[in-house]
Amino acid sequence: MSTKASNGIKRVGLAPNLTSGFYGQDIISVRQFTRDNLDYIFGVADEMRAVVRRVGSTDLLKGHVLACVFYEPSTRTSSSFIAAMSRMGGSVIPINEVRYSSVTKGESLPDTIRTLESYADVIVLRHPEIGASEVAAKYARKPIINAGDGVGEHPTQALLDLYTIRTDLGKIDGLHVAMVGDLRYGRTVHSLARLLCLYDVRMTFVSPEILRLPLDVMNEVKDHNLPVRETYDVSDVMADADVLYVTRVQRERFADQAQYDEVKDCYVITPELMDKAKEQMVVMHPLPRVNEISYAIDDDPRAAYFRQMENGMYIRMALLAAVLGKA
Repeated sequence: MSTKASNGIKRVGLAPNLTSGFYGQDIISVRQFTRDNLDYIFGVADEMRAVVRRVGSTDLLKGHVLACVFYEPSTRTSSSFIAAMSRMGGSVIPINEVRYSSVTKGESLPDTIRTLESYADVIVLRHPEIGASEVAAKYARKPIINAGDGVGEHPTQALLDLYTIRTDLGKIDGLHVAMVGDLRYGRTVHSLARLLCLYDVRMTFVSPEILRLPLDVMNEVKDHNLPVRETYDVSDVMADADVLYVTRVQRERFADQAQYDEVKDCYVITPELMDKAKEQMVVMHPLPRVNEISYAIDDDPRAAYFRQMENGMYIRMALLAAVLGKA
């Protein structure tokens, strides 16, 4: 990844630790964050939420341009970044169908990034390959924000997830977080698990054998000496979980349709299961959902997944303002 030289041009190197500030920095991995700068971003997100609810928008980023570049389909992440920039008075270059761009002519990712930074002040990138945002950051002079790289990471999703937990439950330390479903391919789970390592939490990973959490992520969690366990039965965690983080089984990650069919409906959160849960807890989901959470749960005050989506806009408003030096 890259860091800024004194003349404002980025140098290739290790991912910058964000303790020195966000201005001009790439947001590539949750490993960049500390508790202090998470508290800072969450505080700015609180301010953004208050502004939106009070007056709808601000001109904080008037004159700034965001390039939103998505090599994979997206609804929530793309829309929330566009909404975030628009609510702060900035403009957006939306590129949500990269297959219709110059990439089809053989243009490389570095050339695409170098072209777009001629027009934009910050670039949000989603790409199907792990490490693509890191590659982009090596060539870009402008900040790169990782909006998901294959089955690797999704740092801004993890930030909004953590912000939702803090907002709904009033704390993060001391909680039991259970993650359910596709833990192998779920980049949102990988990023959230790593970010939770900064806190005093317990984690339980619930999945079928073929969708277990990757060993490298599990080892990172264990290296922080946090209580952690695995189970195949979601009933094991219902009575004790403070956070039930549910993910869909991702059909697009399976080469074998039959294998997908075996596990696609392995967990379904129903009202009967929720009867076993605490009165003060939250059910979360990065969305889209398929069958893994019953629609009958939507009116339960513990269902936080649509609040998550709204919180995503506030977090992304805060990040855009911070990397552009306006927070």
